Amino acid sequence: MALGRKGSRHIAVDGTDYRWRLRRRPTYGQALCWSPCTYAVEHADHPGTTLVVTTNQPHTGNWLGRPGNPVLPSEVSDAIRSALRQGWVPTRAGSPFHLDQSAGFSPSP
Repeated sequence: MALGRKGSRHIAVDGTDYRWRLRRRPTYGQALCWSPCTYAVEHADHPGTTLVVTTNQPHTGNWLGRPGNPVLPSEVSDAIRSALRQGWVPTRAGSPFHLDQSAGFSPSP
């Protein structure tokens, strides 16, 4: 699963280049605040396994007006470092690597 280049952002973490992307429009579940915001990260030059990060915030474009914070580059770099410590190898092919940071997220009833 490769990220599309359109809409992706560049980030350098510890001398390695990555691209990350957050959906501009929320999924149906995110729009109703049933699930938190997620974004994807991959190695910029040799994409392999995609990192999928689940945040603890609602998507900022949710339909219910729940306040959410934008995903900051500093949070993306922290997530990349955490995933690397947990065994993510971004240049190796394989299934997406999931990093769940959703502790504290409470879905809408």
